[in-house]
Amino acid sequence: MALKVELKPGERIILGDSVITNDTQRTRLFIEGSAPILREKDIMRVDEADSPCKKIYLMVQMMYLAADPSKHNDIYFELVKDVCEAAPSTRPYVDAVNNRILTGEMYKALKEARKLVDYEQELIGHAKSG
Repeated sequence: MALKVELKPGERIILGDSVITNDTQRTRLFIEGSAPILREKDIMRVDEADSPCKKIYLMVQMMYLAADPSKHNDIYFELVKDVCEAAPSTRPYVDAVNNRILTGEMYKALKEARKLVDYEQELIGHAKSG
């Protein structure tokens, strides 16, 4: 069954190692195959990774898009170690990401990493209001 992707005017997606930008009209694509796909809303750029958990998200994204995800393992595990030492309450979120990576479910790992980023923002909000 094909994946249906609807793109807004000007919206971008990553398909494999290509960036596709929609023209000026809404477009519907049907994609078959196993290439990694990321919608613009799920893409984190390097300059946006300005917190420890966002850097983890970026690494998982790079793993998802890479032909050989293991080349990002060292940086990923160093970031995870630092985050868990600094904020032990992140451990369940990190474990969820790790479990998805270990089972080869990289897109789902990316979704779990988004939850980690959201939790980090929550912790930062508490610290600022605290």
